[in-house]
Amino acid sequence: MTSVPLPIPSRTQYVLEEIKRRILTGRLTPGQALVEADLAAQFGVSKTPVREALKTLAGTGLVVMSQYKGVTVRMVDADMAREVQDVRLLLEPEALRRTVRRGASLDAARDALTRADEATDTAERSLSNREFHRALYMPCGNPLLGRMLDEVRDQAALVSAVAWAADPSWEREASEHREILRLALDKDADGAARALHAHIASFVRRAFPDADLETRAPRAAQEAPEAPNQKSEDGQA
Repeated sequence: MTSVPLPIPSRTQYVLEEIKRRILTGRLTPGQALVEADLAAQFGVSKTPVREALKTLAGTGLVVMSQYKGVTVRMVDADMAREVQDVRLLLEPEALRRTVRRGASLDAARDALTRADEATDTAERSLSNREFHRALYMPCGNPLLGRMLDEVRDQAALVSAVAWAADPSWEREASEHREILRLALDKDADGAARALHAHIASFVRRAFPDADLETRAPRAAQEAPEAPNQKSEDGQA
């Protein structure tokens, strides 16, 4: 029976996931050149799906395209870690707070935590870790907020993979994840948000001590009566 070649979109997705996996396992290291012809030969595809996959990975921040250096795996240093985690510190705890207050299901977070505990390699652990965090913020009720956090999740996974290669501290992170989930399941929205904020900040401080993070814990929302609508003289609110 003759095998039927995969269509280009399927080949692109296959190449995309395989390159991502190699980056997150350290088989492709930060700064390493990614040559289209070499990758195409390795995967047994033309250069077109490789080129499309690299464009997608550049969009998510895992690789960098340069006119002079070509395509390389993104370097991870204290500045890059700070940029990624600053965004997460600003947005992710608030998203989780909203998820808990909405009473949204956390089954996906529980499942991701189980997969992370059962992971056999860094890539599986990193991807499950990423899905755990996504399962906390995505049901927040604000799709735009979810998409903003999605934009940095691949970069956050790369930061974790590089940090774990130097210091495999995932057991500590897993313990913190369990506490965050416990608080969320107990409907403690502010407690869960504070625990998540501390989790992100402490990881970066340990892994990248030179990163200059703004780590003030988020304040719990103040419950105050709404002020009456005040209108200006022209009648506009």
